[in-house]
Amino acid sequence: MPRPEAVIFDIGNVLVEWQPERYFDRLIGAAAREAMFRAVDLHAMNDRIDRGGDFAAIVEETAASHPEHAAAIRHWHRNWIELASPEIALSAHLARALRRAGVPIFILSNIGHETFNIARARYPVLGEFDRAFLSARIGALKPEPEIYAHLEADCGLAPGALLFTDDRAENIEAAARRGWQVHHFETPEGWARALVEAGLLSEAEARP
Repeated sequence: MPRPEAVIFDIGNVLVEWQPERYFDRLIGAAAREAMFRAVDLHAMNDRIDRGGDFAAIVEETAASHPEHAAAIRHWHRNWIELASPEIALSAHLARALRRAGVPIFILSNIGHETFNIARARYPVLGEFDRAFLSARIGALKPEPEIYAHLEADCGLAPGALLFTDDRAENIEAAARRGWQVHHFETPEGWARALVEAGLLSEAEARP
């Protein structure tokens, strides 16, 4: 594989933990959370937000449609940052180490306009990337081909020059089909090893 010319990070479960179920387990208990997630397709609701829909309005519409779960559903807007928490410290370190090494770093994430702003205010590393390719801005979600094509056109690099990490296999597979170099993110330590093996960081640079 040629040495990558740019590195692309997902946000959720790569730079920041994204665990809505864990938050609601704490809030209302596991059994009540399981019942709510069976009754309400909260991930489909979130996809609408990630496509650029109005965050508050979509959550309120969903809550109003499910009055038995309304109070809990409203937490998706009221306490969203607690669903996207905490930062994955080693991943943030790796992004900064790449930037110090002169490697362009991009974000490619399914995330809404307002939710990205909330996350960036909490996690400064999100504002340190050279480019942020966000589904809400592009109007397409991973693994839809349009979002990958948009990044390619904007950055001007050949697909084989891009190294992309994401926690979801279908997103990685879609990028690989386009010729991107890919790493399925499972742990930040595994991602650190991948960056060293790609010749982008030394072992010392990859350690916090």
